[in-house]
Amino acid sequence: MSEKEYIVPIGEGVYEINTGDWRTHRPVLDQDKCIKCGICLTYCPVFSIYKEGEEYRIDLSYCKGCGVCMHECPKDAIKMIEEGR
Repeated sequence: MSEKEYIVPIGEGVYEINTGDWRTHRPVLDQDKCIKCGICLTYCPVFSIYKEGEEYRIDLSYCKGCGVCMHECPKDAIKMIEEGR
């Protein structure tokens, strides 16, 4: 998983913000069901899905838990689970 953070100017200075902190649900990708079509990557509004080798990964430090990836996946390879489980 990639550990990146947005760097934004706030007040006096520049701060790093982990924008996935307010998520209530997180996506879990079942690699066995995934057909590597890239639709999840295409539709993710915050670009938290990326390709690593032949597999797709989800960077939870950016993910907002919106569920768009789950709704667009043609093979139901992504499930949203409650954060903390």
